[in-house]
Amino acid sequence: MVTLRLVTDDELPGPPARPRLGECLACFVDRMTTAYGCSDQLTWVGMWRDQRAPRATVLERRLRRRGGYCDCKVLVNVFARRAESAARFTGEDVDPEADPPPCLGARRGSTRPCGHWT
Repeated sequence: MVTLRLVTDDELPGPPARPRLGECLACFVDRMTTAYGCSDQLTWVGMWRDQRAPRATVLERRLRRRGGYCDCKVLVNVFARRAESAARFTGEDVDPEADPPPCLGARRGSTRPCGHWT
């Protein structure tokens, strides 16, 4: 059983919570919500934007318009994992506790997800 720890804005995790080099928005938010949970805000989205795409000043507004009112809703309403990347969640021979595939990467400043997401 996995226990998720909710994080408040006053208590953001340290270096492991930073976007990896080239990590796309969707993969980062997925990794952080899996590890730390959702704070019912766009905490992880904001952290990613500040470090990877600081010029994307309307990112949060754009995500909210598409139903992404918090980090976990971004992964439900805005981005969808492609079927081939989601195999670990649905495949019979796949360990459901396995880590997601590594991010395929995104250009610095781009808010588009990598090829694992639509």
